Amino acid sequence: MSRSRNDQGTGHSPVRIGNVLHPVADVEAAVRFYADTFGLAAKFVDGDRYAALDAGGVTLAVAGPAEDVTGGVPAASFKVPDVAEALAGLVRGGGAVIREPERGPHEVRAVARDPWGNTLVLYEPIK
Repeated sequence: MSRSRNDQGTGHSPVRIGNVLHPVADVEAAVRFYADTFGLAAKFVDGDRYAALDAGGVTLAVAGPAEDVTGGVPAASFKVPDVAEALAGLVRGGGAVIREPERGPHEVRAVARDPWGNTLVLYEPIK
């Protein structure tokens, strides 16, 4: 059985998907839609910028225009211990950086693509 890089003594905890990001034009309307349609409860709302919804073990993140870092493309968001280090590994593995690391209101984040063209967000909480 193969082992992941995180199991090989790097000292890092396994990376996890922190949320699935869905850009929306209206955060309030999106929160209402997902609550009414699927019963998702809001875990965190930052005005018309962003909301985190509890989707049963996964967070659905709805990002308004001010927080849409992907240009309207849904993306898995990976919570990593160090965004710059994760981006370097992604590039070594054949991925590409779309947006360099930048400080957002709650985290440092970057946007990348995997070797197959899928958009990813890499983020680390502000320390």
